[in-house]
Amino acid sequence: MKKEEKILEIGCGTGQATGGLVNKDYKNITCIELGDRLAQFTSDKFKSYTSIKVINTSFEEWDGLGSPFHLAISGTAFHFIEPKIGYRKVWELLDSTGTIGFFWTIHVPMFDEVHNEIRSHYLELAPHLDDSKYRTPEEIINERRIITEYTGIFTDLVVKEYSRLLSYTSCDYVALLNTNSKHRQLPETIRNALLKKIEDTIDRAGGVINKEHRVALFLGKKLN
Repeated sequence: MKKEEKILEIGCGTGQATGGLVNKDYKNITCIELGDRLAQFTSDKFKSYTSIKVINTSFEEWDGLGSPFHLAISGTAFHFIEPKIGYRKVWELLDSTGTIGFFWTIHVPMFDEVHNEIRSHYLELAPHLDDSKYRTPEEIINERRIITEYTGIFTDLVVKEYSRLLSYTSCDYVALLNTNSKHRQLPETIRNALLKKIEDTIDRAGGVINKEHRVALFLGKKLN
């Protein structure tokens, strides 16, 4: 892909993926972000690049100004868009040789002593968040593959998985959980008690927890 070709980013959030593209010298980017604060944050972050535009709207309602694009990317944000609407609109906004690069962060349950003790806290205070009952990463990835293939408008689908082990201090890990929507939905007293138990468990285990971070990247070409 040529550096000057146009890229569409759906759900840019704080601009982490945007920054990755900029670091590789891809700067012709139109970012769509529903959250007004996130849109403003990312707009300010890249204000020195006149070719990077951040538009504060939902992807479904956006008018597509600036199309056609050569590449459309999206992180987990695309999960919240109705597939029948989202994939079709992306297809319409791409040029004849356009491609998609959608990526999802996949939760990977771990069953060492620390994670098992943390799991016991969930069973006590928020059993619906017991990750041992979640679908496996393989099931989640396969479901998204099926959804993408079922649209019938993208071809040569390739799924690539990237995994690494990240380390968090007890404080950082609890702060991360506190940003998670499922945890934010808990009653405050329950959430605080749960996070305190998790923090204490990690501290007793040495103050650091390791967590597998897995990302699945779905690549496909526009079918003409």
